[in-house]
Amino acid sequence: MDTATTELADSLRTLGAWEMPEELRMLEDTVRRFMTNEVIPLEEKLPHDAYALPEGQLKELQAKAKSLGLWCVQSPEEYGGAGLNLLAQCIVAEESAKCRMGAYVPACGAFGFDPPSIIFGGTEAQIRQYAVPSIERGEKAFFAISEPSGGSDPARAIQTKAERVGDHYVLNGSKMWITAANESRWGVAFARTGPSKSRDGVSAFIIDMDRPGVNVTKIPVIRSYAPYEVHFDNYEVPEENLLGVEGRGFELVDKLLVHGRVPYAAGTLGVASAALQLAIDWAKQRKTFGALLSDRQAIQWMIADSEIELQAARLMVYRAAWKADLGQDMKVDASMAKVLATETAGRVVDRCIQILGGMGVAQEMPLERWYREMRIKRIGEGPSEVQRMVVARHLLGSRS
Repeated sequence: MDTATTELADSLRTLGAWEMPEELRMLEDTVRRFMTNEVIPLEEKLPHDAYALPEGQLKELQAKAKSLGLWCVQSPEEYGGAGLNLLAQCIVAEESAKCRMGAYVPACGAFGFDPPSIIFGGTEAQIRQYAVPSIERGEKAFFAISEPSGGSDPARAIQTKAERVGDHYVLNGSKMWITAANESRWGVAFARTGPSKSRDGVSAFIIDMDRPGVNVTKIPVIRSYAPYEVHFDNYEVPEENLLGVEGRGFELVDKLLVHGRVPYAAGTLGVASAALQLAIDWAKQRKTFGALLSDRQAIQWMIADSEIELQAARLMVYRAAWKADLGQDMKVDASMAKVLATETAGRVVDRCIQILGGMGVAQEMPLERWYREMRIKRIGEGPSEVQRMVVARHLLGSRS
């Protein structure tokens, strides 16, 4: 066989067996043991809907995570992060979601908080001033693109305006559903700097939260960890806080949005896997009318369907990450993975609640909390309908 054929055969053998490289298996085992031995024992002592560990405990956990190389896994190594590729990020996301805080506070914050990846498309001075201190200190930073006007195309929906006045910009408008805006020293926000209603004319800015003209308002939702509205009222941004080129902010963010959907999807599978294991353990010891639940076909089929669907979704997530790590276009793959994983996770958690019956919705179990979170996951990072639109446009466009 020629070299190309040999390489293809080797790739197919690897794909057919789906053997993860040894270093990724070691990573998976490290995160799993860290969650079991370090994170979950602390989390179990907290109230049901808690979304943060006490500061002292969190700092101790973070120190241990740093010693294992599990710190800001998405951020480049040269700036203090772990610099993991996308497949490795997915493995960490799935395993670190197997706790009560689940996919929205992975590992209860033990692995730090990656700054918005868009900052690494800025100047070296911007990275050193904002990203590096956040990574070093374990601080949060926000990413603000969504607005009250909504819409499936965030660029066209942006109405927040940035007017250039001398050596600075003046921002006016609001951003909605912004995570950690109340806890952040800085963030990145998008505003329209030109007359166009398309992506042209949208710019990205670094926002210092200690400047006048910006305030945040909590938006209560079905989970305990609430997002915020960020409102700008004649907020002045110095020109050196412009990220990239004026009017071309979306050139920096496209890759971030696509890649971010993949570990996001993986996190939901971690929650669903933990829920399924809980339901299996329950079915094997719970008796009704003289027989174990695990002996009843209805329960067996719910468990079997859940495992089948989870494995299928996991493979799709891995495939999207694998293509990204090879430098291939994986926009459609990311959309498919996001839809399948989040919708599968919701169904699995729902089935697990059904298996436990009344205990499934009791707060001494994590299932009802996971159920609320999984409902949100079908909306975050682009709702299922938008992801289906991406897939449909790709298929219909290629056939026209």
